[in-house]
Amino acid sequence: MTTERLVFPNAAGQELAARLELPDGKPRAWALFAHCFTCSKNSHAATRVSRQLALRGLAVLRFDFTGLGNSDGDFANTNFSSNVDDLVSAAQALEQRFEAPALLVGHSLGGAAVIAAAGRLPSVRAIATIGAPSEPDHVQQLLEHRVEDIERDGSATVVLGGRRFQITRQFLEDLRAHSLHDALRNLRRPLLVFHSPRDEIVDIDHAQRLHAAARQPKSFISLDGADHLLSRPEDAEFVAATLAAWAARYVGREPAASERLAHGAGALQPGEVLVTADGPAWGQRIAVREHELRADEPTSVGGADSGPTPYELLLAALGSCTAMTLQMYAKRKGWPLEHVAVRSSHDKIHAAECARCESDTGRVDRITRRLHLTGPLDDTQRARLLEIADRCPVHRTLTGEKQIVTTLDI
Repeated sequence: MTTERLVFPNAAGQELAARLELPDGKPRAWALFAHCFTCSKNSHAATRVSRQLALRGLAVLRFDFTGLGNSDGDFANTNFSSNVDDLVSAAQALEQRFEAPALLVGHSLGGAAVIAAAGRLPSVRAIATIGAPSEPDHVQQLLEHRVEDIERDGSATVVLGGRRFQITRQFLEDLRAHSLHDALRNLRRPLLVFHSPRDEIVDIDHAQRLHAAARQPKSFISLDGADHLLSRPEDAEFVAATLAAWAARYVGREPAASERLAHGAGALQPGEVLVTADGPAWGQRIAVREHELRADEPTSVGGADSGPTPYELLLAALGSCTAMTLQMYAKRKGWPLEHVAVRSSHDKIHAAECARCESDTGRVDRITRRLHLTGPLDDTQRARLLEIADRCPVHRTLTGEKQIVTTLDI
């Protein structure tokens, strides 16, 4: 995945700053991400969701609305209508330089904007919102303490998220002039609504109203435990993973894990497993053909606990191989083995405590494996299956002579 900086003109000729998240290989589709009210393209939600979508094969353009972030213009002169116009300008810039967007994603007020803009963008085949209000004028609730001052004086300075913004009377009037009801009824594209029941900025009732007003096909996903800004990385990852899977029905197949995670290393050969770092801590993504796994470390040692540790994955490989081997052997013999459970653990012990170890100094690795066999097996069959457990291929690899060859890609 790579990130490129872009600029493009809005309807007034002012330059808007953008970042384009590009997947490795050809994008399966192009998308636009609209950020929340007074946020920027670099907000946690915009950045994390866009990059996670890029890992799943989508090219995503996130940009600063006029007067925000690194874009030109005066925020005081903008409104909801200008945000919608900026979205249309972004779509036109994508089409001129790359490909017209097939997917629109909007966070908070950006979600309302993508719904309003969709009717002007014939290339769009699907729309998703995250924590979006059902009407643009919901923003007035954030300005509640200054609305009277704005109406009386024509403008007022408000502090939002620790930053000062000049809000004008025309901004409020423009919000009130827009209704999403007709836009939703005429959307005629699939809509996916993400919303947290614990959202303290935009109540969950807004999601219900959005969903009720839209025609089929429409879907709603609850972001249980998430806050409005998707501050936790795992919430943004969940949104992206769910959105990518949903969008595949409308904007192209999601690539296999091996394609998503290759990072320019080339296609995986049969039998290869790809592991690549994910995030600033210890998390890793693992690609095996069409499958994606995770590895991590517990929070107690600085990880995010987003997946099993490497040793736990090793125990999983041994346990699954053991169970498969016993099932295959019993089936071939015609024995009544109904179910196998393998419980494994790993620790290190002093060599002096190990009766069958070659070394008698230092510490050695010990894997303890407990089998639970279900079915009307006799004692001879159970004893034989215990012997067969040590013949599973992974067991033989771990206990036999081995060579690990490591090379460096140039």
